Amino acid sequence: MTWKDYPQNLKVRLVTSFLNRAVSSAVMPFMALFFAQEISKVWAGIFLLFTVVVSFFINLIGGYISDRFPRKRVLVLTSLASACMFLVMTISLYPKDNIIWLFAIAYVLYIVTSNLGRPAMNALIMDSTTPDNRKAVYALDYWLVNLSLAIGAALGGLLYVHHQIELFAFLTITSISLPIAYKIWLIDEQTIRFEKQHQNVLLDVIQSYKIAFQDSPFVKVVLGSMFIFAAEFSLNSYIGVRLAESFESIYIGGFEVAGVRMLSILNIENMLLVVCFTFMINKFTDRFNKRKVLLLGLIIYSIGYVTVMSANIWYILLLFNLIAALGELIYSPVRNAEQANMIPVDKRGSYSAFSNISFSGADLIARSTIIIGAYLIPTMMSVYIGIILMIGIFLLYTGLFWRKSVKV
Repeated sequence: MTWKDYPQNLKVRLVTSFLNRAVSSAVMPFMALFFAQEISKVWAGIFLLFTVVVSFFINLIGGYISDRFPRKRVLVLTSLASACMFLVMTISLYPKDNIIWLFAIAYVLYIVTSNLGRPAMNALIMDSTTPDNRKAVYALDYWLVNLSLAIGAALGGLLYVHHQIELFAFLTITSISLPIAYKIWLIDEQTIRFEKQHQNVLLDVIQSYKIAFQDSPFVKVVLGSMFIFAAEFSLNSYIGVRLAESFESIYIGGFEVAGVRMLSILNIENMLLVVCFTFMINKFTDRFNKRKVLLLGLIIYSIGYVTVMSANIWYILLLFNLIAALGELIYSPVRNAEQANMIPVDKRGSYSAFSNISFSGADLIARSTIIIGAYLIPTMMSVYIGIILMIGIFLLYTGLFWRKSVKV
């Protein structure tokens, strides 16, 4: 399946998602720094924790909305609102003393509008693919995600410190192009919608997720994915803290590579491997049984992160980080495609939103490793993450393949 063979909606979704992620990843990583500098570290921490909670619940509402209403309309309205919030944030930066309260309100509203539209965006892939081509499409989406994150991080790193207003102005212009693209090129092909069950909207939202909660194989997949993602998320939490504290600097000529720079090198290595080898590995694994491919990828991934969790020698870190990344490249397209195959046609938005528990839960587990790591030595942390990964592999594999039927 080549690019010209892709349905129009799929092309629109992949291109606009790429732009949207590149835009958001150029500024989102700097929000903690921005609020800490403008107000205080404590206020920044509390405020950003509040936005995480808000985004989780709004994402669930977004899933319900995307199943109840035309996805094209949902995407046009939410992306237009997000662009307006970027415009307000840009305007609030113009005075010499930033209008921080206006920026904060616009930022929260941006979190709300973007999370309302995200489940509809995710559901578009399922609407426009079949079980036969989903693995290839998810491999392309995975590649575009990582490329957009790399471009966004580079853009933010270059412009954030000295060209803040210009950066936000550029992001505003880019964001305005998204609802225009949806309005012109997106075709509303959603023929089956979740029917309203209750007059009370809150009860209706709960009902839409009750079905997902009762789907025990899908719940196992979500929980299994959460445990598996926790290892990767630990790279920028426990592993980053440990390297900053205990990694012995190495020198390349006159250039010092200390713990923080070593962490940056590991992240760059991950992105380069994904960008360079995604399609090659996906094509190679197509010839093998998907169950074996999933298990092989998860085992390789686990070996990599269990070792990186406690390693402190630069070449061991680079080697096993490479192994972990290869494992992720092998298992990720299979997991994404098989999870999508489990989702009922009329509940794609709510199921997609529910599946985001994998990411928020993994983030919480990864952050908790910093606290646990204060009491356990690094080798014991490797054992700890190894146990979490074994539980995750068991739940994911049994959820995906030990079930009576697959819903397309």
